[in-house]
Amino acid sequence: MSKIKKVAIVTGASQGIGEGLVNGFRARGYGVVATSRSIRPSNEPDVVTVAGDIGDPETGKRLVAAALDRFGRIDTLVNNAGIFIGKSFTDYTEEDYRLKLKTNLDGFYFATREVIPVMLAQGGGHVVQITASTAEFASSLSPAFIAMLTKGGMNAATKSLAIEYAARGIRVNAVAPGIIRTPMHHPDIVDQLAAFHPMNKLGEVEDIVRAVLYLEDAAFSTGEILHVDGGLIAGR
Repeated sequence: MSKIKKVAIVTGASQGIGEGLVNGFRARGYGVVATSRSIRPSNEPDVVTVAGDIGDPETGKRLVAAALDRFGRIDTLVNNAGIFIGKSFTDYTEEDYRLKLKTNLDGFYFATREVIPVMLAQGGGHVVQITASTAEFASSLSPAFIAMLTKGGMNAATKSLAIEYAARGIRVNAVAPGIIRTPMHHPDIVDQLAAFHPMNKLGEVEDIVRAVLYLEDAAFSTGEILHVDGGLIAGR
């Protein structure tokens, strides 16, 4: 059994924000269970990787089993896995719709459902969702109906779970990013994307990592939606 004192599960962990979160938790001495469809085995003894589709209920079960087998506990779950498909409403296909719901909502539900009982048995824990400011800020320049449907649902569910478990030692929060510089955005459109924010720049992965770790330390905060979006949520 590892001597690691705290353990985090990070979904969507193979690149971008997820990879940054794995590194951020490891820098704090956490053991980490990291998952994505394409994630590779880790050479670090305190990082366990689980390859799988987060929308599959079995993946959530495997994450919990891996954490308990290697570390014996789960302190934090970061529901980071998600995809964005920006289109006009009538251009979305059924495939777009099903894929977004499976990754964004099913993944959040199945992973959290498996983790909460472990945290209750331990007497506490912390669940954090990575949502999006676009869930609350509609723009005619960037239609994002399914993002608003799924990420907005996660924001609402965050508050619901926070209240349900507030007196039982489990905190539930969310970080709502603007557009973050990750491999999913082609370098040629960076300036165009930056202009979407009042601060006229993209966010960096480290901005989101710092926000999650802030909430990790914020013992009196639950039900919080922390916007890290270059001022986008404040208006244009």
